[in-house]
Amino acid sequence: MADWKNRNTVLTAGFAQIPKGTTLYEVSTMVGCVLIIDADDGVICDASFTFVMDKTSEFLVSLLVGKSVAAGMQEITQTIQERFLAPGQGAVLQAIRAAVDRYHEKKS
Repeated sequence: MADWKNRNTVLTAGFAQIPKGTTLYEVSTMVGCVLIIDADDGVICDASFTFVMDKTSEFLVSLLVGKSVAAGMQEITQTIQERFLAPGQGAVLQAIRAAVDRYHEKKS
């Protein structure tokens, strides 16, 4: 995944609050998402999440790397909804969306 170092990339981040009353909220109140995006084609080169358990972050990264954000969040949203069946799914999507929105705001 380190091939992004020699590409025209940008780093963007988004954060979302985890819903109160969930087990995940007892561990952390926020979820953060960092995306490294190729500015030439809008493809996610790498990602990182603020989760206590590394496997959760690794799984989410595997779902995102290679996906394009050039046309928005539809493909990413569908993938997360179908394959990330864990508490806090909405917060994860919100954090990703915030990072993608920040990317598009700065790009235009």
